[in-house]
This record gives sequence, C-alpha cells and structure tokens, in this order.
Amino acid sequence: MAFHIKDKVSGFCKIGMLMTLLLAGFSLFAQESADKIIAVVGRNRIILKSELELQALQAKQSDPKFNEDSKCLMLQQMILQKMLMEQAERDSVMVTDEDVEGQLDNRLRYFIQMYGSKEKLELTTGKTIYQIKEEFRDQIREQMVAEKLQGTILENVKISPSEVTAFYNKIPLDSLPFFPATVEVGQIVIDPPVSQEMYDYAHKRLEDIRAEIVSGTKTFELAAGFYSDDPGSRDNGGRYDGVTRNGPWAPEFVAAAFKLQNGEISPIIKTKFGYHIIQMISRKGDEADIRHILIKPEVTSGDYQRALNTLDSIRNALVAGKIAFPEAVGKFSTDEAAKRTGGMIADPATGNTTLDMTKLDAGMVLLLDSLQVGQYSAPHIFITDQRERSCRIVYLRSRTTPHKANMKEDYNRIQEVALAQKKQLKMQHWVEEKLPSFYLKIAPEYQDCAILKTWRTTTDAAK
Repeated sequence: MAFHIKDKVSGFCKIGMLMTLLLAGFSLFAQESADKIIAVVGRNRIILKSELELQALQAKQSDPKFNEDSKCLMLQQMILQKMLMEQAERDSVMVTDEDVEGQLDNRLRYFIQMYGSKEKLELTTGKTIYQIKEEFRDQIREQMVAEKLQGTILENVKISPSEVTAFYNKIPLDSLPFFPATVEVGQIVIDPPVSQEMYDYAHKRLEDIRAEIVSGTKTFELAAGFYSDDPGSRDNGGRYDGVTRNGPWAPEFVAAAFKLQNGEISPIIKTKFGYHIIQMISRKGDEADIRHILIKPEVTSGDYQRALNTLDSIRNALVAGKIAFPEAVGKFSTDEAAKRTGGMIADPATGNTTLDMTKLDAGMVLLLDSLQVGQYSAPHIFITDQRERSCRIVYLRSRTTPHKANMKEDYNRIQEVALAQKKQLKMQHWVEEKLPSFYLKIAPEYQDCAILKTWRTTTDAAK
C-alpha cells in the first residue's frame, strides 16, 4: 500500500479543469478537420480525442512522469464527469447563469492579466472575448454542475481518529514518506501610518498630472507610464481590461469607473491603495476596459520607525505574557487576511499552517534559524507578497526536524490522506451503484486501460 501524501484528492475524487490549456487549444487542434469520439455516456454526452489530448499535453508539461496509464486515469475522470452530469440532469441539479458567468470572467481575467491585455489575448487566440465565452460557457457549466453533485455525494463523509489510526497502521514501514522540516509561523504586521502631509502631497501631485492630461500636454497612456505607482499596469499605459463590479477591485474604484462615459476621466478617487484617476476606454454592460494612474502617498523613514516602535511594545507585552498572540493579532495587525488565521501564515493553495521549510524564502529561513519555539523576532522591515515594504514581528509556534511520517508530528497530514481515500471509496461505490443505469461506450483503443475494464464489463453486463 503506497502512501502518497501529496495526492490529497485522487482517483474518483478528481474532476479535471475543462478549460485547461485554453490558449493552446485554439491553435493546437485548429487545423484538425475531423475529430474522433472516444467515449459516449448516456444518449449524447461525448468525449472527443482532442479533449483528452489537450489535457494530456498540459499534464506532460508539468509532470515528466505522465504516461499512458496516467492518460487512462484522465479519461476515467472525464467519463466520471459525464456520469455526474447525467445524474445531475436526473436529479435536477443546476447552477445559476450568474455563477457560470462569474467563473468565466475569473478565468478570462487570469489569461488577460497573463498576456497583458484583452487585445493581446484576442490576437493570440484569434477569437474575441465574446467568442471565447460562447465556446466555453457550456463546458464551464458542466464542470460546475458535476462538482456540485459530487460535493453533495461527499458532503457527509467524515473520518474518526480511530479510522486515521487504522489507516496509518496499514502502511508498510518502508512506504512511509520522509518529510522535510516544517514550521508553524505567525506574524503581526503593521503597515506604517502615512502622515496627512504626505497624503496632501500625493493628492496635489495627481491633480497636476490630471491637469496635464486634460490640457492635452500628455496623453493618459503616456502619463501612466511616466507617473503611475501601479506596477501591474504602468508598463501597459495604465490599462486594465475586463473590469467588473464584483472583481478584485476597491469598491470606490469600480463605483467611480462605472460612472464614466467612454473617453471621460474621473475626478481624483481615494482608496486604501492611494489616489487614482480613471479613464474609461470602453464599456460593454457590466464589463469595462479602463486606464488608471495611481499615486501612493510616500512613507517616510519616520513613519517606519513609529511602526517599529509600536511593534516593539507589542513584543514586550507578548514576552511578558500580558497578551496572547492571537489577541495581539486581532488588536494590532493591519493584515486583514492574517486575522482570519490568528496571525499564522498559511499555504495559499491548501490553507494549511504547517509549512515546508524548503518552500520558504531564504530571508524567512534565516530569521527562523535564530528563533526557538515560542520566541518572537525583533521588529523589522520586510517585503510583502505585493512587493511593498511593511513592518512585522515573527512568532515561531512549532518546528519539526526531517523525519519519517508518524502520528505524533503528522496527524493532520495523515488525516487528510485518509479522508481523501475514504472519499475516493465513496465515489467508487457511487459509480458501482449507478453504472448499470448508464449507457457507456468506450473506443476500442482505450478498452485495454486497466482502470476502465471494470466499468466496461459492468456496463456490458447490464445490456
């Protein structure tokens, strides 16, 4: 019995991304004159060879060990999704049009940001944003419906401590993974407070920039390249495409943007990021292409020192036991995300607060080397994930050394894998129960897939 600690959701619990390799898909199979159906589920749910090959291509690029058995597993997951869709139709499981559009917008926004602009995305794909949405809307809906039904099937699957222990005890000693050192690390962050004088100076500076644009001395695009403090858009003339009201934008920003007519320039807007002016390029319904210029109030050395002094007082109170760390985070930290985890730094992909030391940046590793468990670092200036300078103290809650998996140090990880296996078995039982009621046909060249033989035999027996 192999113990794949990283494979938290495997086998039947995986549902592949139907919009994977979006851009490659437009060109890779654009010249294919005739595609081939390799599987049919129900009366009309088909899987094309090109769909499987696209997902396989992406997997090969990220995993050198991807092979034909992996492709068989991938096809199984695609068939499972069609089964879930077929059952969802029988059970009247649906998702709203608004949820589908929101998912489409989020995924397109990612590609627009990756390529720099909507125009570049359209040029690369040879399709307009409207055409891309039309092409993938049904696939996104299918994925969301399948995931919703799967969530319903698995929602009551829990695992007890005794089941976790039994799972661990069945693992051969030579199959136990070797874990690198891990830490649990918290931080209290205080962004230096900016003086009103610097806010006033930033406002006046943006007033002068706006006057240059309005007078025609500079274009908005040129001024953004010269002056804007937003690194995400400065090199693109301040441009952002596909801005929506429910996107990751400050509410004051989108409220001001959607009041503008094409070509119009907003008055100065204040958000938590600083001062902005916005130019509307074009608007289609609830989506807009805009340019903006951001001027941030400058943080002085005195501002940083005041933040460091505050953190030093907080550290003294923590060391003296006058306040608990989670309480101090809630009371003093300016990092709202950290407050939700009691100040503990979490892996953004999993939400887990136990962090692999090999994945931490060199600066953090060096800092932790000087701390004992339960200690707090001296206040210091650091660079945030947004590439901004801020101030913090760091708390080391726990540390493990490199070791073989064991129940004492790795219970949470083992529990996650045991729960994933239990969910996998639940989905397997669901398939075994429902499979006789589905029509399933698999192309001959894939019928030798070991992982699909049971499905094919079960279906054939039901005919």
